[in-house]
Amino acid sequence: MSMILSASVIRVRDGLPLSASTDYEQSTGMQECRKYFKMLSRKLAQLPDRCTLKTGRYNINFISSLGVSYMMLCTENYPNVLAFSFLDELQKEFITTYNMMTTNTAVRPYCFIEFVQLCKMLVLISNYFFYFPAHQRLEPATLSGIVAFILSLLCGALNLIRGFHAIESLLQSDGEDFNYIVAFFLGTAACLYQCYLLVYYTGWRNVKSFLTFGLICLCNMYLYELRNLWQLFFHVTVGAFVTLQIWLRQAQGKAPDYDV
Repeated sequence: MSMILSASVIRVRDGLPLSASTDYEQSTGMQECRKYFKMLSRKLAQLPDRCTLKTGRYNINFISSLGVSYMMLCTENYPNVLAFSFLDELQKEFITTYNMMTTNTAVRPYCFIEFVQLCKMLVLISNYFFYFPAHQRLEPATLSGIVAFILSLLCGALNLIRGFHAIESLLQSDGEDFNYIVAFFLGTAACLYQCYLLVYYTGWRNVKSFLTFGLICLCNMYLYELRNLWQLFFHVTVGAFVTLQIWLRQAQGKAPDYDV
């Protein structure tokens, strides 16, 4: 199970612990990691500003800035990019709460006891969003991506208009097949969902885009009698173009790992 286990704030010059959250695990391996934790605390001044120490089943990550180090213990499979994002957030909160004079004049260990609750809250939030991510940022939109988005909206609008016309014909008893109405509205939904996939990151995004394109093709095959070849070619080509743009616009690359 990937998760953050604990976090600490330590003064760099002498390794004095200023604040720390409670460990979420008390195994033998965890106790061994606590020894490494203390050893690193005493040598922070000699180490780079951003580091990762791999200790078997656990990793120790830390960043140092303005004489204060922010350390965390996590499982070995917890992504480094998320670990350092957590530490950056912890650093921001600590700097906002305390000034350098306060940290430099601290004498007793864990004297910033009120910061412990914030540490715990950040740990819980980070672990929650690791398993239930809101969304991941995509690469910046390109001109072709914007064109694809507009064309997909256009196809969706055309399907929607034809769908309403089909409903009107059905109500007037003109012999319109109800299945045509379903095909038009399914085509509309598929086009709009392609727009969504083009803008937002989601799990299995590429697979979903391919399946959505398949649905567009099936709808147009069924609507063969109501559209000429140029109309069919336009809808299918736009669907293929949008699918390609979804595949090309991937999630932003993760930040590099920092190992020691």
